[in-house]
Amino acid sequence: MIGRVRGWRRGWQERTKLQRIDLYTRLTLCALPWVFLATWGLLPLGKALGQGPLPVSLAAAFLAVNAVQCVLSNRNVDTAFAHYRGVELFPLRRLRLPAVLLAVLTGLLVALAAVGGVGDAGLSLLVLDLPLAFATPYVLLVPVRTYLLRCAAYAVAVVALLAAVGVPGRLLFGSAVSLIVVTLLVLVSTRPSAWSLSVMWQAEEARDMQARLAVAEERLRFGRDMHDVLGRNLAVIALKSELAVELAQRGNAAAVDQMVEVQRIARASQQEVRDVVRGYREADLPTELLGAKGVLEAAGITCTVEGADGPAGTGAPAAVQAALGWVVREAATNVLRHGDPRVCVIRLRTVAGSVVLEVENDGAGTAAASEGGSGLAGLRERLAALGGSLEAGAVDDGLFRVTATVPLTAPRNRSDSASPEER
Repeated sequence: MIGRVRGWRRGWQERTKLQRIDLYTRLTLCALPWVFLATWGLLPLGKALGQGPLPVSLAAAFLAVNAVQCVLSNRNVDTAFAHYRGVELFPLRRLRLPAVLLAVLTGLLVALAAVGGVGDAGLSLLVLDLPLAFATPYVLLVPVRTYLLRCAAYAVAVVALLAAVGVPGRLLFGSAVSLIVVTLLVLVSTRPSAWSLSVMWQAEEARDMQARLAVAEERLRFGRDMHDVLGRNLAVIALKSELAVELAQRGNAAAVDQMVEVQRIARASQQEVRDVVRGYREADLPTELLGAKGVLEAAGITCTVEGADGPAGTGAPAAVQAALGWVVREAATNVLRHGDPRVCVIRLRTVAGSVVLEVENDGAGTAAASEGGSGLAGLRERLAALGGSLEAGAVDDGLFRVTATVPLTAPRNRSDSASPEER
């Protein structure tokens, strides 16, 4: 149960990290058009202030339309991401107004160039800012080939319009280069980000599905075990009860014997059910060692298990193995919960008639966090009932070590099989 809780908690933490990455990526793409608007899209228009009312009006209109375009771009980014991931379709009607605004922006820029409302150096910067807000969500809605072809057609149209109003050839070349740069900038900044997020979300969904399948499989296994335990005994109880009824109706004294047998089978069934349930609560040492190694390695921690196949791991009495299994479970839980380790080593050995279990890791902060909890205190009580002991603390080189010692001649009592939750 503790392992499952740790797994669920870690899954929730991973999902939270992924949500943060998703949010940061979207915010970055939403902020990009505004950054361009406030820098390259704003500064070149300063020349229009001294050119009369017409250039000033065109410059103000350009800024206003560009700001509206940025708002629409931010509004469409989330839906475009969802469309790219295949979660939902992007309504094409939401591109109509941005496309109209792009055409208006293009016309305003050409008009500014025609009346001399923008400087020679500023024209290339304005052209660079021109399609950015529209292209950011649009690149996620069409294939790359389609995006590049349509951007190329748009670039040809813009250069042709600028040439028609008398823009010099060197500025036309700079404008063409700016359009190529912004086209590639949007492509390499948006598509890879969307692809990375899509892959991470698919992996997260696969982990969720795997967890659900594991739970379903465990439920099926538990159901099969319960059916195997109770199915036959309940059938026998039903048959003997019917026989007892018939014998009782005839006044046959054998009915009492049948009911005694029913009582015996019912008690045996009750004990078997307890054994099945207890099997899900007990800490089995080999299983806990394997589970701890798998969980720690899944968390990015290099875990080494030494002596699991030796006499200390397989030759110890069941009571000793059960107690040490709880130590492994609690120690692995503390490593995940309190520390930030890179390496964890679990050792099993036999010393002077006792089994010694050591769990050592290099995570800072584990000592202070785990010593103040109730988990190790409960383990000390558990081991003390078997004549054992538990030590936990920092050692040399910044390592933290949990050492459990249990005699091989440990007496068997109820605490051997009861989990901390039961006690």
